[in-house]
Amino acid sequence: MTKQDASPARTEVIAAIYDIHGNLPALDAVLTEIQNSSVDRIIVGGDVVPGPMPRETLHRLLQCEIPIDFIHGNGEVAVLQQLSGQRPTAIPEQVWPLIEWTANQLEPEDHNVLRVWPKTLAVATKSLGKILFCHATPQSETEIFTRLSSDDRLRAILSGVDADIVVCGHTHMQFDRRVDNVRVINAGSVGMPFGKPGAYWLLLGSDVRLRCTDYDREKAAAKIRACDYPQAEQFADTNILNPPSEEQMLEVFSKSAA
Repeated sequence: MTKQDASPARTEVIAAIYDIHGNLPALDAVLTEIQNSSVDRIIVGGDVVPGPMPRETLHRLLQCEIPIDFIHGNGEVAVLQQLSGQRPTAIPEQVWPLIEWTANQLEPEDHNVLRVWPKTLAVATKSLGKILFCHATPQSETEIFTRLSSDDRLRAILSGVDADIVVCGHTHMQFDRRVDNVRVINAGSVGMPFGKPGAYWLLLGSDVRLRCTDYDREKAAAKIRACDYPQAEQFADTNILNPPSEEQMLEVFSKSAA
């Protein structure tokens, strides 16, 4: 065995990107940073759609040169229900027109892509152990918990989970906390963050790094406003330029969870 052969293998680097919500400019900025970060694999944690540029966003991901895996979020579940003629009752009624619009933007081959995404994905790593990727919780795409949720609530959510790390999204706010022997990490949102503006995501390698990528938000807002998305102006203003604060959303989510 040569000295070169004896050197340890490089740790696999995984990028986790969640809750893109059709924000193509934010996704492009994150993918550029990912390509410059020696990432071996991308895992998309659901809610690629709905959003203002759903077809373009999905196709951008499918054309990515880095190996990529998907799991579905409540957004994809709602769109698939719409496509099958069902009402997406797991989301508020006021969002139904956005789901219908999104479903109409997607092409038949896109429908088939969404249908095969799994609910969760487990990945074994040398450095961090077994990582379970889910959208909201391992059991649900809609269940809500935040960094303020009690340890007892998280113990109930994680009951029966065989993983060292659980990576989630859904509430669009990053956190990194531990409950007993399980580390729970929220990757944040690429396209609809709560708190400081930017595109939030997660890098997993020899350690865990919460990332936020800045991008030209004024230019992105103008691009979104030019779309025929039913709430293009609102999306540009409140999801790109001036997102709600974490304090506001933590209060909203605490009421929803209750």
